[in-house]
Amino acid sequence: MRIGPYLLDNPVILAPMAGVTDLPFRQLCNELGAGLTVSEMLSSNPRVWQTQKSQKRMGHANEPGIKAVQIAGCEPELMAQAAQHNVANGAQIIDINMGCPAKKVNKKMAGSALLQYPDLVQDILYAVVNAVDVPVTLKIRTGWDPDNRNGVAIAQLAEQAGIQSLAVHGRTRACMYKGEAEYDTIRAIKQAVTIPVVANGDIRTPAKAREVLAYTGADAIMIGRGAQGNPWLFREIAHYLATGEQLAKPSMSEVTDVVMRHVKRLHEHYGDFTGVRIARKHVGWYLQEQQPAAEFRRQFVTIEDAAEQIDALATFFNSVN
Repeated sequence: MRIGPYLLDNPVILAPMAGVTDLPFRQLCNELGAGLTVSEMLSSNPRVWQTQKSQKRMGHANEPGIKAVQIAGCEPELMAQAAQHNVANGAQIIDINMGCPAKKVNKKMAGSALLQYPDLVQDILYAVVNAVDVPVTLKIRTGWDPDNRNGVAIAQLAEQAGIQSLAVHGRTRACMYKGEAEYDTIRAIKQAVTIPVVANGDIRTPAKAREVLAYTGADAIMIGRGAQGNPWLFREIAHYLATGEQLAKPSMSEVTDVVMRHVKRLHEHYGDFTGVRIARKHVGWYLQEQQPAAEFRRQFVTIEDAAEQIDALATFFNSVN
């Protein structure tokens, strides 16, 4: 799959997820086989760009692979400025968020709330595409609610505006993350446009990835929640799509190495205080997916010190290896 001048190593992409796809996680997913990783969304409001939180999201000095940054907002001029600002900070692809269903985002008329207003969608797309010289991509849902699945119409607007790749989550905004993703709309979108289409939603196994690609005709698949606690999924899917062979699950020794590496990077990236708190949720996901250990998880979330977290993890993994 190609996005503008960039050829992906494989058609398996890490979805942008607020509070999850920070630099340490993107680095890890890239190392474990993701063809592209997309940053967590950045606000188009320039007043928040200098906050510590935004600064941590905007740095791309140690970014592996293609640097793709997602922006969110509802004002065309501010979205254009945000795109320019992020390109100046190293972004090689700008992704526009019109898929986030979170209430705090939708209340500001951003994310998937925009799908209700095709004219505003069009204005934002043209403003951003015309503001930068790098490829601009778009992430949407299938529509606002099950009675208003306008994904095909939005996709056609995107193509006309010069969007170079479109990712579609197979739910409406009203569906949030409930029920099962549907792929009929993604299939219809793929048939209606000529730009690359990326299928997203409920893809948690290599077999499901191949099934979704075959059914929708999509050019790539995007992994979101399925990668939490299981970043090995990228290499498993990429290998399966290329060879038809199922890779073995990671050994407990590799799980140990990856978790320890990830937690240390979180401490380095955020500092001990914030890094410790962010590490808690990632370790919880790892243990839930790789090594069920409810009692250790309850103990781990009470640890306040970075070095103690590392020691506790080393002790735990030594006991299960």
